[in-house]
Amino acid sequence: MLKAAWTMFFALLLTTTAFSFSDTSPAAFERQASQLRTKLTDRGFTVIVERPFIVIGDEPDDRVALWAKEIIRGTVTRLKQDYFAKDPINILEIWLFKDEASYRKHAKEFFDDEPDTPYGYYSPSKKTLIMNIATGGGTLVHEIVHPFVEANFPDSPAWFNEGLGSLYEQSGTVNGHIYGYTNWRLRGLQNGLRTKIVPTFKAMTSMTDGEFYREATGTNYAQARYLCYYLQEKGLLRKFYKEFVANAKTDPTGYETLQRVLAERNMTAFQRKWEAFVMKLTF
Repeated sequence: MLKAAWTMFFALLLTTTAFSFSDTSPAAFERQASQLRTKLTDRGFTVIVERPFIVIGDEPDDRVALWAKEIIRGTVTRLKQDYFAKDPINILEIWLFKDEASYRKHAKEFFDDEPDTPYGYYSPSKKTLIMNIATGGGTLVHEIVHPFVEANFPDSPAWFNEGLGSLYEQSGTVNGHIYGYTNWRLRGLQNGLRTKIVPTFKAMTSMTDGEFYREATGTNYAQARYLCYYLQEKGLLRKFYKEFVANAKTDPTGYETLQRVLAERNMTAFQRKWEAFVMKLTF
């Protein structure tokens, strides 16, 4: 009886393992890309394997290749250099639609989605990044960050996941590293600081994911972004990320790690300093 029970247990374990295993071998990428090419025959799409993604676009071939080999490859290389040891755990598709009409039409046709953003989004359940690439590459870079955070820092709170993604939606390369510049979110944050609706860092980092995403003014995203920007400017962002990951079990919000990395005893005084820093920024 005991032997039979152990046999059943190991059979169940093997079955569960088989279902949770994701094949991300080069051959699996090629199989999936081949299936996509067959599905999209004569529909004007180009399919390119650019691991850890498969890129599909309805712009001319050379434009899709440019996005894949220059923007996506460059972003992945620099993100992995500074932050991420692991690739996403699944094969992910990046769909680059040439304009808003194509984006909305095909999001509905292929994924049964009706996007609530004109730019693009990442759908973990569909293992897909869906982009209106006519709006530029900023959202694409932002969304690429999320599956890497998912694979390397699954316990990341929304504030850091979105703060890091938002930082790089306006980015370039400085001294061989990815670098976030000021962007359109700055104005809303400065207005929020003037009207005193921006929370303390303790309150912001303590938000649940639902609380972070529910606010309507956009200041949560902007506050998280420009905290990451401040850390970047002080040469502390990569250190903060590594220490946050290492200490996430005991400091799940990142607040204590932030205070330690900043070497700030008085976070109220630091917030005043950060606000003064932000108010001097321009875009």
